[in-house]
Parts: sequence; structure tokens; C-alpha cells
Amino acid sequence: MSKLDELKKHLKPGQAYRRADLARWSTSVDRHIKQLVEQGVLKKLSGGLYAFPKETAFGLAPAADKDVVSAFLKDDRFLLASPNAYNSLGVGTTQLYDKTVVYNHKRHGEFYLGGRRFAFRVKPHFPKSLMKEFLLVDLVNNLDQLAEAKDEVLKRVMERAVVSDSPRLRRLVRTYGNERTKKFFERALRPGELQHAA
Repeated sequence: MSKLDELKKHLKPGQAYRRADLARWSTSVDRHIKQLVEQGVLKKLSGGLYAFPKETAFGLAPAADKDVVSAFLKDDRFLLASPNAYNSLGVGTTQLYDKTVVYNHKRHGEFYLGGRRFAFRVKPHFPKSLMKEFLLVDLVNNLDQLAEAKDEVLKRVMERAVVSDSPRLRRLVRTYGNERTKKFFERALRPGELQHAA
């Protein structure tokens, strides 16, 4: 078995790899990577980052975003979010955005990985998964970046806040909201309390 075939044996479909990962299985890693990219076995995502696409009935499927980001950061502590997720809240956002936001502890900036745009944002805290209440907080935090009519969106967020799980929303606002967001939800949740008390 050639050294190249030996390296191929370690590759898992749908996984992303850094050059350093591949160097563990090869003594001529740069030559082998070049050959594997030329053969179409590996796909270059960005400098030093590669994916081994998965065979499906519809052709080759790219590595999942979470695998690509995990390899890029060399870390599993991150949260993938997208402004498109706001559209599921029913607050009047309908725009589609071509980037994925990555909340993480290490990198900040925009990077193209495998032709897709990722906006890395360093945050001290973020939840393990996306939930409706976090998306409401996140939307108000990022209001300036949205294309929609902001007053209209905020009015609907206020309506959603009143009928949401109030204690959880308050906790998420305290933990993840910026100052402006905290003030907004303080106002938004006041009428809700009066209604629930009535």
C-alpha cells in the first residue's frame, strides 16, 4: 500500500481537517495534500483547511458547517447562528442572509471556508444551542445589521416577549443582552407582568 493510500485510509467522509491533522498520518504531508486535492479526494476550504466530501445519491456532499468550524477553530465550544433564524420568530423579518454567525471564544472576523461566508464573533458567553428566547435577545442585539424596518420589528418582538416564557427570557436577557437590549426588554416585559397579574 502506498503512503498516499495509507493517508486516505484515515479520512472519514464528511469530515474537515487542518493540515496539522493530516500531518499525523503522512511524512510528506504537503505533497500528499496536493495530490489528494488534484484527485478530488480532498477539497480545499481555505488556507490549511480541507474537507473529505461525503458520497451521496446526489453526488458529493460538503462537510457540515459544524465540522468545518470545529476544524478551523480547533475547538468545539461555539454556537452557529444565522440572521435567517430570526425569520422563524414571526416578528416580520423575511430577508435571507448569505452568512453564518459563529459565536466563539477564539476568532473574530469574516472568513470564507469552502466558498461560504462565516462571521466569527468572540463572546464571553453563549448558550449551547439556539432557542427561541435567545434568538429574540440576539435579534435586538444585532438590530442595526438587519435590512427590515426596525421599529416594526421591535414592536413585534415586544408582542412576542409578552407571551414568551418570561423567567427564561429575563435570564437570557441578563446573560446575553447588551445594554440597549436590556433596557428594551425591561420595558417590553413590564406590561406582560401586569397582564399576567390581572
